[in-house]
Amino acid sequence: MDVLIHLFVGLHIIGIAALLGGFLTQMKAMGQGTARFVPGMLHGALTMLVTGVALVGLNQADDHSVNTIKIGVKLALLIVILGLVYVKRDEETVEKPLFGLVGALTIANIFIAVLWT
Repeated sequence: MDVLIHLFVGLHIIGIAALLGGFLTQMKAMGQGTARFVPGMLHGALTMLVTGVALVGLNQADDHSVNTIKIGVKLALLIVILGLVYVKRDEETVEKPLFGLVGALTIANIFIAVLWT
């Protein structure tokens, strides 16, 4: 079971890398007002959602304790991120504050995962 959990953690990290990487590649464009949500950002957020839910289930099945408040906060942030990216995915440009919000929420989600013990 541990190997499966570690596999999903790796996939979860790949998802966050895709989301954050897509944001970071658009930073210059954001400064020029031409930033857009790239498909990798949507796929990364979806990967995070699926693997995160799987990780909670696998950890509970293996009798590990799960901090449900932490998971709930992370899920809420991810749903906001996913909603924004999904709704604005076809637009040529995204407003700076909205694009910056997705980046800030993504970084907040990372720090919650790492620092909230």
